[in-house]
Amino acid sequence: MPWQSNGGGRNPWGQGPGRSPQPPNIEDILKKGQERLKGAFPGGFGGRGVVIILLLVLLAWLATGIYTVKPDEQGVVLRFGKWVETTAPGLNYHLPAPIETVLTPRVTVINRVDIGFGLSADSASARRSIDFEKERSMLTGDENIVDIEFSVFWRIRDAGQFLFNIEAQEATVRAVAESVMREIIGQTQIQSALTGGRQRIEQEAQRRLQEVLDSYQAGISITQVKLSKVDPPAAVIDAFRDVQAAQADKERQQNEAEAYQNDIIPRARGEAAKMVQDAEAYREQVVAKAKGDAARFVKVLEQYRTAKDVTKRRIYMETMEEILRGMNKVIIDEGAGKGVVPYLPLPDLEKRKSGGQ
Repeated sequence: MPWQSNGGGRNPWGQGPGRSPQPPNIEDILKKGQERLKGAFPGGFGGRGVVIILLLVLLAWLATGIYTVKPDEQGVVLRFGKWVETTAPGLNYHLPAPIETVLTPRVTVINRVDIGFGLSADSASARRSIDFEKERSMLTGDENIVDIEFSVFWRIRDAGQFLFNIEAQEATVRAVAESVMREIIGQTQIQSALTGGRQRIEQEAQRRLQEVLDSYQAGISITQVKLSKVDPPAAVIDAFRDVQAAQADKERQQNEAEAYQNDIIPRARGEAAKMVQDAEAYREQVVAKAKGDAARFVKVLEQYRTAKDVTKRRIYMETMEEILRGMNKVIIDEGAGKGVVPYLPLPDLEKRKSGGQ
């Protein structure tokens, strides 16, 4: 055998040839280790001392499972690498390593992802790998192209879901946000996207983005979606502004025409209604006067038939009174005309003449 040619024919355990090999004595090894341990401590411990030391080591190992979660963190406990629970802030305990370990990501930090431009905290290499021009170009519902830049603000809601349910969390948020925004813009007219529809787009994008991430159980809460730019492509923006200016002039002239129409038509209708009312009033007046005159004539006729002379005289006097009512005349009875000195009122005639001119 090989060991017989070395060391004078002794085997590896120091025995001569012809003897069967003997393994090392485990009890001797333990006894020697115990003696060395006793020598390390004054007075020695014996078997009980070894037990106490083992208990202390065990307690120290168990104490390594105590951990603290800060107020802005959540504790994610892993058992042999598998997520088993999420713990709240405060003092907590898990089985010591390597059985269980804990991760404590911050969950109150507001993260930001920029779509269509690169000002967020993304890595420089990630920004260089993104084609922002292609990312911001979107098709509207009326088949126009607009360049849209927006930011998504988010935070971790459930650290366990965030770490283990999705991979490349920031890239996932970016991809879902771009997809949701393209869907919304594809259902929106370009004029609405450029003017008063921005707030609606932001709210709708936040709602849909949250729904998609919840369906993934991503553990992410979307706090805000903010549109920073909604413009036509740079190549056609000048022509588009000219079209918008022409459209604005058209709307202004239409508004002015409608304002003039709203002013002149009611006025004409009012004047027409006034003329109709005046004509009806005049008709009523003429009819009433005619009826009154006819009734008066009938009364006078009845009185004339009863007393002709008296009625004639009364009619004559009323007629003369009506004729001479506006004249400056003095009528003197024939019997009272004697002794009256004729007088010509020349100053009054001059006044009337000058007033007539």
